[in-house]
Amino acid sequence: MVELASKASENTSVANVQIERLATTTKRIDDDNLEAQAPGIRPQTFADYPGQESVKDNLQIYVAAAKRRGEPLDHVLLHGPPGLGKTTLTQIIANELGVPFVSTSGPAIDKPGDLAGILSSLQPGTLLFIDEIHRLSIKVEEILYSAMEDFAIDMMIGQGPSARSVRMEVAPFTLAGATTRVSLLSRPLLGRFGIQERLEFYNEAALCQILLRSARILGIQIEEAGAREIASRSRGTPRLANRLLRRVWDFAEVQGSGVVTSALAGDALQRQGMDTCGLDRIDRMILKTVYHHYDGGPVGIETLAATLNEDRSTLEEVYEPYLVHRGYLARGPRGRYLTDIGRKHVETSGSKGWEQDGI
Repeated sequence: MVELASKASENTSVANVQIERLATTTKRIDDDNLEAQAPGIRPQTFADYPGQESVKDNLQIYVAAAKRRGEPLDHVLLHGPPGLGKTTLTQIIANELGVPFVSTSGPAIDKPGDLAGILSSLQPGTLLFIDEIHRLSIKVEEILYSAMEDFAIDMMIGQGPSARSVRMEVAPFTLAGATTRVSLLSRPLLGRFGIQERLEFYNEAALCQILLRSARILGIQIEEAGAREIASRSRGTPRLANRLLRRVWDFAEVQGSGVVTSALAGDALQRQGMDTCGLDRIDRMILKTVYHHYDGGPVGIETLAATLNEDRSTLEEVYEPYLVHRGYLARGPRGRYLTDIGRKHVETSGSKGWEQDGI
């Protein structure tokens, strides 16, 4: 039996900046520590999960229908930017269905035999969660096709003239996949997911609810205004909101009265390089470079990456999505350019802000 590998974290490095990027939404060890210290920090039911209302409502209907029919839930694909709660939602689905939950990740499944070992050990109705499912190899994907449709897998045993195909039945299960890059999934695999939902960035009200709930579980004294201040700088991402809450809590314990107020939260986050719009040092560096070096754009992504001494894929996958989402940066056929909002943000930030950034 193949031992399930734990979910691997992807660490993004910034070559030209010798500091850790506070606003990253990539999962790291600190997030696991948070869960270990407060097991209830992750919601267990739809009722405890703020935000993503349309996705949540749809999933509740699908789960209720599957329970009424006494059948496994159709296969589910959740996609969207990192840190929005795709893993949490799949755990909630398993809890609501009352079925076992098994978790692994795309990079952890190297060979078809690894997947076969996992599938053969599943109990009937199990929800199998594969994070970063877009990173599965083609050979592993091909094993999934028959498993998802017929609950059986075809394996080749032996080599050369003595090789033969063996069909192995597996218990009916639900496959839940999560990905930040749905375009990388092959069409045959994508078409086998009967339920496909995209998670969007959270609004400030939903993030405020998340922060107040996390603070209550962790025993943090926080004012609602303090929660709103953190939520406004959390880039629409619960993972980042909870991370910022812990950093602000540190300041409240050491330099404050232990209570997270709006003023304390604003000062703590400003000292860590987060401005009132949730942009950090690297975000502002991108906007400033486009504004001053290329007159606001357009500028090609390769040129911009060379100017910033940064990898193109890092710019496209880590930094740009939020800047584009908030309307600071736009993508056109000729390259990236600042919007009116982006220009205004650079012009009104003031020289002092840029000097603090060292840019």
